[in-house]
Amino acid sequence: MTAVLPARRVEELRRFSRRPALTPAPPGAVSLAMGEPDFPTPRPVVEAAVAALRAGDHHYADQQGLPELRAALAQRLPVHPGRPWSADDLLVTHGATGALAAAVLALVGPGDRVVIPEPAYSLYADLVVLAGGTVDFVPLGQDLHWDLDALAAALPGAAVVIFSNPSNPTGIVHREQELKALGDLLDGSDTLVVSDEAYHRLVYPGHEAISALAVESLRDRTVYVQTFSKTYAMTGWRVGYLTGPRAVVDAAAQVHRTLKGSVNTAVQRAALAALALPDDVVSTMVDAYRRRRELVTAQLSGVPGLHLVPPEGAFYGFLRYEARRSSHQVVRELAERKVLVRAGAEYGPSGEGHIRISFAASEDDLRTGLDRIVGHLGVPGP
Repeated sequence: MTAVLPARRVEELRRFSRRPALTPAPPGAVSLAMGEPDFPTPRPVVEAAVAALRAGDHHYADQQGLPELRAALAQRLPVHPGRPWSADDLLVTHGATGALAAAVLALVGPGDRVVIPEPAYSLYADLVVLAGGTVDFVPLGQDLHWDLDALAAALPGAAVVIFSNPSNPTGIVHREQELKALGDLLDGSDTLVVSDEAYHRLVYPGHEAISALAVESLRDRTVYVQTFSKTYAMTGWRVGYLTGPRAVVDAAAQVHRTLKGSVNTAVQRAALAALALPDDVVSTMVDAYRRRRELVTAQLSGVPGLHLVPPEGAFYGFLRYEARRSSHQVVRELAERKVLVRAGAEYGPSGEGHIRISFAASEDDLRTGLDRIVGHLGVPGP
């Protein structure tokens, strides 16, 4: 019998990856594990897709994305002095996942070193491994913002640095001065930046999300990755996009069409409809996340044995616990108590001792899940 062995790169990915295969919550369990809005996709978006199908929009689209969608997206990018954005500067992808994969595979080759400030979204490192590169994890500071001294030591010679802002899993919003400092550290180098800004609309009072494209020292080296999933509650629609230096966009387009082909045509019509929604559709969802963020912060504040840096954006809390058990063990223990969360170690070495809580869930589920977490991990008083 012929032995069937996966490619070496797949074996490397299996050894390296910390990403779990997610399954639906079992009966009676509360899931605070998924980074998925619990809101329905706005009705005009759904109706646009239905109308496109009924109108016979059943065929392949331009492999870079519908020109009218790319043109509409170009109008929404931060102003770039001396470079008016056009449809040719955009690539429409199969979600932000497709954009990240296309960008990393276009930029990273065997032996290339990629700096990832961590804890960070675990897909970044997996994609680097798949491309044959090496991951250089750089721990964050105690406040979960960048440790600029550690970055300064790691960046020389790196091909790429990847981060999200606002951050998954920490809920941190990197400040303008942090981004400018990163630009200063990269001055004179050829290092490119991949800035995943999927949560750019989910920012809470007292904080402001500044795009890397709006920072002069970063804009010409930044690959900007975006998605419709979080802002418009369109996770299952799988539509994202990227932009950046034209040579990078062209290379990413080559990768994307090789791996995936064109994005579903009717879905792109739906994405156009999402861009036309009144702003209060999005702000209503953001207000709900703000209330849930306040609930999470209040319910975990002052609990002995638990420590939370208040989320500044996105819909995650990165909760540190004092119990002397691995985060994977804690996740298993909490699952037995009918609350699902993610292990901090999934997001990098310094994520150990933490769990990630998603508050993209109903307030009732949040209260129930947080009660179970506090009951299990909180340290009883004297």
